[in-house]
Amino acid sequence: MDRKAFLQKMGLGLTVGLMATDLPSTSDLKTAGDLQKYLRSLKSVPEPSTDRIIIGDPATKIKKIGTCWMPYWDVCREAVSNGVNVLVAHEPTFFTHWDLQESKSDYFAAVSPIREKYIEARDQKKQWILDNGLVIIRCHDVIDTLKDISMPYALGQAIGYKNADIIRSRDYYNVYQVPQQSALEAARQIAQGLKEAGQPGVHFYGDPDRMVRTVGVGCGYVCDPLLYGDLDPDLYICISDTIRTWIQGEYAHDSGQPMVVIDHGTSEEYGMRLLCDHLKENLKGIVSIHFRTGCSYRWVS
Repeated sequence: MDRKAFLQKMGLGLTVGLMATDLPSTSDLKTAGDLQKYLRSLKSVPEPSTDRIIIGDPATKIKKIGTCWMPYWDVCREAVSNGVNVLVAHEPTFFTHWDLQESKSDYFAAVSPIREKYIEARDQKKQWILDNGLVIIRCHDVIDTLKDISMPYALGQAIGYKNADIIRSRDYYNVYQVPQQSALEAARQIAQGLKEAGQPGVHFYGDPDRMVRTVGVGCGYVCDPLLYGDLDPDLYICISDTIRTWIQGEYAHDSGQPMVVIDHGTSEEYGMRLLCDHLKENLKGIVSIHFRTGCSYRWVS
């Protein structure tokens, strides 16, 4: 089963809130391994999960914690220069969903010499991380579905929507009631809200004059109208990693269905910020720093 099908199947799973009584004591949290166990305790997720220590020694004593969306090499360097030795990232470190556990998919299936170039880059980054004593923990499945601070909640809040305006919801997706406006006006509001994350604008498909009363917000890679169309928002927010111009794009154009497309990094930047805030609040005595990545490309005109 591919990742999309797996996430769609699990989309109706129980969402558990961050209630203090649900969390383990953090007074003895000292090591990277302790932090990994703490993060996994926040929400039960299907196994196998990508949420684990990707690289580094679990026994490493925490000096400072960093959070980020994507652990780009320059983000890792910035973390180390700021005294961070445990970095909590949402996305992969080594160019494939299963990181160092992958051996067949993604770049491993590429033709030579590109496959070898990816492997060389992976190995160089891996050695640098080990040489600098950095531990990278992936928090992906947990933070995607945590109530109130998960990716769709955080993205909605960044745009200016309120949790109280959610009228339909399940793991990975929320639908918000918004003041009636044209689809183009709704798209402009979304673009304005995401400007701070480096999103230079949004891609818009569909009828700009169609009236919008509800907006659907998804989570990262599964932010796709084909996966949450049953929640029936008037306008869909989607990400560029998922949308194909000849599928969702052509349908939106032909049917008039309004659809806004944003960057993957923009869609999940805010969830990792909220995770950093959560760690600051709950892990007393341990400094947590968020490293902004935001929109993953540069807009050149």
